[in-house]
Amino acid sequence: MPLFALHATDRPGALALRLEHSGAHRAYIETEGGRDIKVILSGPLQSDDGTSAIGSLFIFEAPDRATVETFAKADPFARYNVWESINIARFHRREGA
Repeated sequence: MPLFALHATDRPGALALRLEHSGAHRAYIETEGGRDIKVILSGPLQSDDGTSAIGSLFIFEAPDRATVETFAKADPFARYNVWESINIARFHRREGA
């Protein structure tokens, strides 16, 4: 099954919204992973000084891009306008040098 990378950036000033909905976001990631999509890697993107989250990064295994788009649109961070933009691209995994 192909891999897809999802890169989402937060809206300016969305930290309070992110914190408010982070529990629902984590629960969604944990429970939706079994529905035609598998979360390989995920986590928050951080500011350069590491003090705050500024977005999210995922690597998914999914049958197609549409599945990832549907998953992303239903994420609480998307539904509650934490994310300003979402970019999805097919990803080819390489390991080592």
